[in-house]
Formats: sequence, C-alpha cells, structure tokens
Amino acid sequence: MKNIRQIFLRGILTLIPIIATIYVLYSLFKFLDKFLGAYISLLIGRSIPGVGIIAIFILIFIMGSVVTNVIGERLFIFAERMIRRIPIVPRVYFGLKQIVEAFSLQGKNVFNRVVLIEYPRKGLYVVGFLTGECKGEVQVKTDAKLMNVFVPTTPNPTSGMLILVPEKEIVYLDMTVEEGLKLIVSAGVVVPETTL
Repeated sequence: MKNIRQIFLRGILTLIPIIATIYVLYSLFKFLDKFLGAYISLLIGRSIPGVGIIAIFILIFIMGSVVTNVIGERLFIFAERMIRRIPIVPRVYFGLKQIVEAFSLQGKNVFNRVVLIEYPRKGLYVVGFLTGECKGEVQVKTDAKLMNVFVPTTPNPTSGMLILVPEKEIVYLDMTVEEGLKLIVSAGVVVPETTL
C-alpha cells in the first residue's frame, strides 16, 4: 500500500507541471483567439480560426525582444520589483521562475561536471553534477571548502537533492553531462565508454 501511494504521488507530481503548462497555453490561446477574433471579425467581416496561436508566437517574440535590450531589461527588473510588493504572488512567480531557469536553455551550463561522491554513507557512491562553489552563510560557518553537488533521482533527473560536499571528497569524472544524465536515466544500463 505504501509503494502504491508513493507511485501515485510521484505520478501526480510529474503530471502537475505538464497539465499546468498545457492549461496556461490553452487559456492564453482561447483568450487571444476570442479577443483578437472579435476585432478581426469587425475589420474583415469574418473570423479567422487559429489567430490565437499566431498571437501567442508574436507575443512571445515581442517579449523576448523587449527583455533582450537594455531599456526593456530595466523595465522588466522594475516590474519584478513591483511584483515583490504584492502579497503571495512573489512566492509563486519567483519560485516558478527559478525552476524554469534551472532547466532552461539559459541554464544549460548549470551542471559544470559529473562527479562521484560517497553518499549516503562511506563505501556507497552516487553520481552527481557539480553546480558550483558553496557561498554565503553556509560557507562562512563551515571550515571546509564546500561544493554544491546536485544528486538527481533515477529515472527522473529533474528531481533530486542538493548535497554540500567538501571539495577534497569529490571524485571528478571524465564523462560529459549528457553521458552522466544517460547513466542516471537508464538506471546504470547505458554506461559511457571509459577513455582510460
């Protein structure tokens, strides 16, 4: 019964972001299709189906153009400051933004190297991804130089845990990040060839 509950919960957690994304895109498409369809119908006398999809692509392109120039970027930063003042909204907005950035193309270099660490105890090893040096209060209050290592779960590498590991205890591997992901997703079935 416990296993069934865990499988069911994992299924829900996997489906929620997919369903939420589809729902948001569908709602935006319906809104733009209805809103713009009314104006197009007034101008040319008939409605054009699918105008919402074209409008979504144009909107995404305009937003990308705005935030990639200096003035647009400053306006976007100002808008985010305003969002921080609204109750509850910042938690949702900035939480989603961090998740998207972590797994977006902009964050493709977030995993620097594939590493091996002893976890959960001495003598047992897990494959992880080095994400950088530990900074801030955690580093200040510890004697050892710590490194941030993300240890993904199998077969879903988007979930996992952050482990702060002393640098001297990390074993650096020669495999690429893609090879490391294949190893984890395949549960060790797809093993990259050694270069030694």
